[in-house]
Amino acid sequence: MKFSHSIQFNAVPDWSSHYIAYSNLKKLIYQLEKTAHQSRSGDFESRPLVGADSPDDVFAAALNVELDKICSFYAAKQGELLDEVAHLLGDIGNRSHPLEGTAPLRRVVSDGQRGNASRHAATSDDEDGGEDSASDDDETTGLTKSSHAAFGRNKRLSVGHRQDMASSAEFASSRRLSNVIDCYDEPSLIISPGLHSSAIMLKKRIIGLYVQLCELKSYIQLNRTGFTKVLKKFDKILFRELKGSYLRTHVDTAYPFRPDTKRLIDDNIAKMEAAYADVVTGGDTGLANKELRSHLREHVVWERNTVWRDLIGIERRAEAARLGQSLLGQDQGVALQGDGPDGTAALKQFHTPLGRLSLPLWLANGSIPTLFISIAIFLALLFIPILQKTEQQNCLAMLVFVSILWATETIPLFVTSLLVPFLSIILRVVREEDPDKPAIRLDAQEATHAIFASMWTPVIMLLLGGFTLAAALSKCTIDKRLATLILSKAGTRPRTVLVANMFVAAFASMLISNVAAPVLCYSIIEPMLRTLPSDSDMSKAIIIGIALASNIGGMLSPIASPQNVVAMGIMEPEPTWLQWFFIVIPVGAVSLFFIWLLLLVTFQPGKGTAIAPIRPLKEPFTGVQWFVTIVAVVTVGLWCASQNMEGVFGDMGVIAIMPIVLFFGIGILTKEDFNNFPWTIIILAAGGLSLGKAVRSSGLLHLFAEVVSDNVQDMSLYGILFVFSALILVIATFISHTVAALIFLPLVYDIGAAMDRPQPNLLVMAGVLMCSAAMGLPTSGFPNMTAIMKEDAAGQRYLRVKHFISRGVPSSIITLVVVMTLGFGIMEVAGLD
Repeated sequence: MKFSHSIQFNAVPDWSSHYIAYSNLKKLIYQLEKTAHQSRSGDFESRPLVGADSPDDVFAAALNVELDKICSFYAAKQGELLDEVAHLLGDIGNRSHPLEGTAPLRRVVSDGQRGNASRHAATSDDEDGGEDSASDDDETTGLTKSSHAAFGRNKRLSVGHRQDMASSAEFASSRRLSNVIDCYDEPSLIISPGLHSSAIMLKKRIIGLYVQLCELKSYIQLNRTGFTKVLKKFDKILFRELKGSYLRTHVDTAYPFRPDTKRLIDDNIAKMEAAYADVVTGGDTGLANKELRSHLREHVVWERNTVWRDLIGIERRAEAARLGQSLLGQDQGVALQGDGPDGTAALKQFHTPLGRLSLPLWLANGSIPTLFISIAIFLALLFIPILQKTEQQNCLAMLVFVSILWATETIPLFVTSLLVPFLSIILRVVREEDPDKPAIRLDAQEATHAIFASMWTPVIMLLLGGFTLAAALSKCTIDKRLATLILSKAGTRPRTVLVANMFVAAFASMLISNVAAPVLCYSIIEPMLRTLPSDSDMSKAIIIGIALASNIGGMLSPIASPQNVVAMGIMEPEPTWLQWFFIVIPVGAVSLFFIWLLLLVTFQPGKGTAIAPIRPLKEPFTGVQWFVTIVAVVTVGLWCASQNMEGVFGDMGVIAIMPIVLFFGIGILTKEDFNNFPWTIIILAAGGLSLGKAVRSSGLLHLFAEVVSDNVQDMSLYGILFVFSALILVIATFISHTVAALIFLPLVYDIGAAMDRPQPNLLVMAGVLMCSAAMGLPTSGFPNMTAIMKEDAAGQRYLRVKHFISRGVPSSIITLVVVMTLGFGIMEVAGLD
């Protein structure tokens, strides 16, 4: 969210033209950035014909204009208010009807009128918040209404998109006392019989001056913050050091920003509080202060964002780009005049041999036939006898049904996941698993307990722990600081910048998951993309390179992707984190190297490309950042040593509770941050766990394993590994990585366990690596989906489907070869059985 919105929402409407022109100054910074980039590039035709002034001089001149405007307005407004204060105090001292001995003036304020001091409303600017958060480290999207710093009352904020100060003035005027005198002619005012009308007027004048003095104080604070932020942005983008010197020599020495000026305003505010206590509350200064502050407007403060809220913003912008949708999520084109308001009144005409057929649009899209076919297959498998046992027959029908729904995304993936426990219980596919009891089908009540117990396991807590670490690291900008520090060492050679961004994306995926890493990396390279032409091959190479590297990064730790967490829950015994790193880091590094060579050959990004360098963040680590870093390091360390500490913690999911409790308990993360977790992924994983429980409990998984084992019994371990790795790679390319893991990994494990030399964990490990290696389509995994939605300033997408097919498919094949050669050898050495 832009800081300019904070100015817009908090500005006094009548003073709107006298605030710092923050948006205009930002535009000037970007213009200076392009000019500086052209002068450094080898494009002689784009260079200016005459020497330009220093960026410092140009920007300082623009700042001087704003500073003079603010100083002139402040001097005039302060003189006016101080004259009114002196006049008011004189009237109070000379009043002819003192109030001693009379009842004080009181007003009854309902609970609904009082401002709540701790109301929080999470929001995001879907229109342009992503761009600004990409270039501003401390401009955010979380909306907080804080009454202790606030100016207003009794108005509910309605936060929408505001593009300029004029529109913001209309918004702010609804939250401000438009007329101080008229505001208090209300039924809640109770006047004591002994109080004269002159005292009522004095009270209104005191409140009016108090509000205006506080607004003047806020005016200075807001403009001071604006100068600091815009200078910080200038230094960051243009690699200058103007902020410290300009603030010291110009802003801090200007009259409105001097300490004695602030003390003068504070003294006059204190005089109004004392006068109010004298006139209204009978000398009770505490009550006077409380009542006066209840008349102030609420101040809008922008909290720092988490990477999950950024991801939600991207999804919302993608949804907003759709002009019309059907009930099942399919595009239906532009809504025209005459279409029904609920989207179902418009009809689509079909010509049939029997005449013209009219259907509602929601019935005429492609998802409905797919859904009907899926249901027909489900019913056929239910009633056509294929297997001897009813529970296995029913489980087969359910497995095929949900697999089709997952593969086609006829309905959302998480909705399909919620169908799994419902169908498992209704169809009674769960059997008694106690070896001392007969394997009979459980009734609905017993099956409910068994299925829902399987949906909330340590695997889910491990996912939540990973999401919590990602949220805390991103909210404190620790991930961005580390990433920019590494990328700043890459220089400006295109090939070096490309490989550096790819390795940073992979490393970030290892730490904060490959769902969140692309969002972080694209925000870091935003300044670089601004200086490149929209059709530049370098832009395409670096965007798709980050996506492919994030897919590879999804292999690098057990919390790097949802499919890894699923695999950890299937393998028995679970591999240690050190075993995992020993296997996947060499595989990932070699795969990244060959994918980088592929991008260099196919895009040739170095031709005529000049790269704007990335500058690291220089602010010192705060105490909160150190605390988050220490907790993250300790958590990962405990995960690495989890097998040696099973007697203490029991499982890695229990360790994951530690950062959740610490970060949310002390307020580093908030309830809004928790709500912004990708809960669809959690539900998808929970549904997959319940499906695994149903397939295993019904005996269907064991039956499949026996059939497949009989057919591959003459094959070597390497042959079986290659067949299933290639199969999973192909399937995962067309469906979600996580869904592929949920469907195939339990089967692969049972097949490996049924072999003459059982090595189920090795097969599962190779299978989950192939899930992450599937990257041939824009829909193949979260990183690809994020990359295909990346747009330039004109709203044009950088990448097309052809870019993923021509680079993603070869990258998948490269990774398959690396896993089948280097990976297989390392897994054998690691003793993965």
